[in-house]
Amino acid sequence: MTIGSERAVVRSARGPSRRGLVAAAGAGAALGALGLSGCGGEAAGKSSSTMRFYLQKQEVIGYFDKVLRTFERRRPGIRVVHDTTNVIAPQFVRAEPADVGCFNNNLELARYIERGVLSDVSDRPAARRITTSVARLAEQYATYPGRTSVLPYSLAAAGVIYNKRIFAKHRLPVPTTWSEFLDVCKELRAAKVVPIYATGKETWTIWQGLFDYCAGGLVDTASFFRRMGEQGTDVGRSSPVSFQQDFAEAMDRARTLTKFYNRDAATRSYPDGNLAFGKGQAAMYLQGPWALTQIAAVDPRLDIGTFPLPVTERAADRKARVNIDLSLWIPTDADHPDQAKELVDFLMQPKIIDAYNRDNLAYGVTKDAPAAKDPRLSGLQPYVDSAAFYLGAGTFVPPSIPLGNYLQSAIATGDFDAMLRQLDADWRRIAIRTSA
Repeated sequence: MTIGSERAVVRSARGPSRRGLVAAAGAGAALGALGLSGCGGEAAGKSSSTMRFYLQKQEVIGYFDKVLRTFERRRPGIRVVHDTTNVIAPQFVRAEPADVGCFNNNLELARYIERGVLSDVSDRPAARRITTSVARLAEQYATYPGRTSVLPYSLAAAGVIYNKRIFAKHRLPVPTTWSEFLDVCKELRAAKVVPIYATGKETWTIWQGLFDYCAGGLVDTASFFRRMGEQGTDVGRSSPVSFQQDFAEAMDRARTLTKFYNRDAATRSYPDGNLAFGKGQAAMYLQGPWALTQIAAVDPRLDIGTFPLPVTERAADRKARVNIDLSLWIPTDADHPDQAKELVDFLMQPKIIDAYNRDNLAYGVTKDAPAAKDPRLSGLQPYVDSAAFYLGAGTFVPPSIPLGNYLQSAIATGDFDAMLRQLDADWRRIAIRTSA
């Protein structure tokens, strides 16, 4: 996951269309984007033998640099210019899209999928190797009729990161139900151990953890947001679906969890959380695999594991929060479409894609992908294997709705009901504006 990546909304058949919601969410993105960072981009120029590969995750530049150089050696005459950017808009605004993109499957990418400016990649050999469950995930934000617009490359699964030493010291089991989880929290607090370390200063950490985790086991997020879109402007307590109705129980769970936070949670940032957890200052941490490397930098020998937050009394209801961390796509206006397909095929080779996911603490997306061997990931592997997972509810909320700020206020006041009423009002406002 790229930290703080944009959230997404689903397309709808009527009412606030997905195009309208996305336009409202991303207004000004194309005008506000100011070029690309990275390894040469425009300066390299274009020729019949020069391709451009744009990557979103700056932290994996080194890995892809090596892979791209290997591709060049195996394909003499082709040069691949490797660049990085957090936004897609500039290249399309300039009518100079990359030949191959490698991005999060999120709001910004969904805009281009729906507009039909990404090529159909269903004919690539790797398309048949993508697991059915991951392929369905890739379609939850947006689709284009008759096309497979992206090839999922990497899956990130998030749950509760826990300190195994602390659990063992206090003889605590990994909880499988909501009641068991509360019992664990109470025993930890009685033992003067911070049950859950929270970092409320950065809003993305609140909606990614507290909001998404509590909703994930109680709300069918994709169905909820699809139905919300179909309702149009009819959003409120009396409508068929609404935040006030469908998220009430989940936010009651969230309110309860905040009672087990560190006292200074409101002023703590993401780096603070990684440092504190790495020092053993809390038993649990509502974060994803992107935090594991930072925690290991503090204490590489810290024995930690992961489990999905249980929010019901049925252990079978447990699910992991996931996102397609990277996906490959080819614009319809790529300068070198044939070579782009060659590069995509090369990147999707098992020895390349599997090595990436292994080295970057991610889960495979193909039917022949090996299971994650890192013990920090193994706790969520069964949920990935059985498709007991969900896209975070927060990723369906357009950024024009300040979900994180609302959560900060709700945590401070304890009034999560007011937050849900505000979410309904904001959704209705966008629906009115986009249907006009």
